[in-house]
Amino acid sequence: MFVDMPLDRLRQYRPERREPDGFDAFWAATLAETREHDLNAVFTEIETDLSLVRCFDVRYAGFGGHEIRGWLLVPATATGPLPCVVQYIGYNGGRGLPHDWLTWPVAGWAILVMDSRGQGGGWRTGDTPDPVGGTGPQVSGKLTQGVLSPGDYYYRRLYTDGVRAVEAARAHPLVDASRVVVSGGSQGGALAMAVSALVDDLMFAFIDVPFMSHIRHAAEITDEDPYGELGRFLKSHRHRVEEVFATLDHFDGVNFAARNTTPALFSVGLRDGVTPASTVFAAYNHYAGPKDIRVWAFNGHEGGESEQVAEHLRTARKLLEG
Repeated sequence: MFVDMPLDRLRQYRPERREPDGFDAFWAATLAETREHDLNAVFTEIETDLSLVRCFDVRYAGFGGHEIRGWLLVPATATGPLPCVVQYIGYNGGRGLPHDWLTWPVAGWAILVMDSRGQGGGWRTGDTPDPVGGTGPQVSGKLTQGVLSPGDYYYRRLYTDGVRAVEAARAHPLVDASRVVVSGGSQGGALAMAVSALVDDLMFAFIDVPFMSHIRHAAEITDEDPYGELGRFLKSHRHRVEEVFATLDHFDGVNFAARNTTPALFSVGLRDGVTPASTVFAAYNHYAGPKDIRVWAFNGHEGGESEQVAEHLRTARKLLEG
């Protein structure tokens, strides 16, 4: 069954934003504080059984100067600066293994895959620890970790790591710093949305079935995780509802969308119970930059899967053709 509004209503759905006072100052201070730490991007080439691809283990300083890990893959024949996709990962996933990320190198691009701190135990392995546990109570998962304070909240660290991933990619001599694209689905889509608002000069953003948009509405209409974690948290912390959503407003993709001028391609599944279609369209309809969206009418959170990847590749070819 369809879980949200009819498509004609979704295309017009532009709810009022819940923007906290000092939103821009909060993120400017966060990034300035992080940039007090040297990026210290280190790329160590590793041996794999992938004869057509060179692979580098990546380490760089993210939020708080904490070491963030990743992969950089480039075509084995690359000799000059390449366009690069910075790839962000969905909830509970990690960077996995190099052969998980071959699409873009086969297409002639570089890809930098950012591991998500403290994640990677759910569906693809990760190995980046989160030295900060957050303060206060939480339920399992990351969505409520530190949720009683914007400064302590987990996604403050993760979004900042995402900005620094772009800076790390641009630090490698095989990456063309003027042709960097951010990409991700679900939590990765939330990161692509936030980073493309916080970094001014990106080439493009692929934002698929994005998590962390229109958050309060999402928590009110779906019980599926990760939003279900919020419902379980507030079930016991019933007197802290406004406090929690005041924190989350600092991380809501709708507020980043309203500031975002990076050209973007979105996608949405109309039967998505994880990131309901109205939450995706709320961000899309507020998005200030050039934009388009692919609608998958009979799909859920998987969205367009390989069909959406084909859309990415076609779009990328057009970008390079000018």
